[in-house]
Amino acid sequence: MTMTVTVTLESNGFFLGIEYVAVFCCGLLGGLAAVRKHYDLFAIVLTTWLTALGGGLVRDVVLGALPPVGISDKGMVLTTLAAGLIVAVIHPEVDRLKWPMLVLDALALGLFAVNGTQKALMYGTSGMTAVFLGMFTALAGGLIRDTLLNEVPMVVRDRHWYAFPSLVGCLLTVLSYRLEMHAIITYRGEIAFDVAIVVLVVLMRVLSVKFDIKLPGAVPREHPVALPEAMRHPYHHHADDGQQP
Repeated sequence: MTMTVTVTLESNGFFLGIEYVAVFCCGLLGGLAAVRKHYDLFAIVLTTWLTALGGGLVRDVVLGALPPVGISDKGMVLTTLAAGLIVAVIHPEVDRLKWPMLVLDALALGLFAVNGTQKALMYGTSGMTAVFLGMFTALAGGLIRDTLLNEVPMVVRDRHWYAFPSLVGCLLTVLSYRLEMHAIITYRGEIAFDVAIVVLVVLMRVLSVKFDIKLPGAVPREHPVALPEAMRHPYHHHADDGQQP
């Protein structure tokens, strides 16, 4: 049995158009990574498709929404194929558009996070599951791309805010969905809320790169807490007895 789901932003033609632009630009970035590796045209197009739609493929397979949008939505598939062919020709120009492509990639991150989370909620998942699937939608395409190209995944190597904005976006989307479901806000209010979430994700991502904002790492410590001798050397007593550990 199939289930047709239309998430809030996709119900509006304007926002659906923005999503196509985001998919196209996300595909350009994926194809550009393959171009830098000097791969052939097939590999470039394949990388473009997986980068732009790989997250949705993972989400839909987990949800049982088959066939996945990544292979069933003709418009989306053709958009990614076009992006792959175009970047194979204009890759020098795309490579120079650092900030425009960063903004569009951040836009794709926000849209995929909101749409992925909403779709999961509409399939009856819990809020926590929806957040995970929203993040899969936003991040899995880049993860698949980097794994395919034998690179350290962007979600790990980019120390600026990347996964963090998508997490914030997914959590706020769950809140937006619950507020509309309990009639605290109207359907139009939910759309406005979701648009604000996408804008917030874009701003968080772009400003973190602009001002070199990073999440903290492990706490720097030079002197560990003193531990009992038995915990530091678990085989110490056996050695005294002449026994092998």
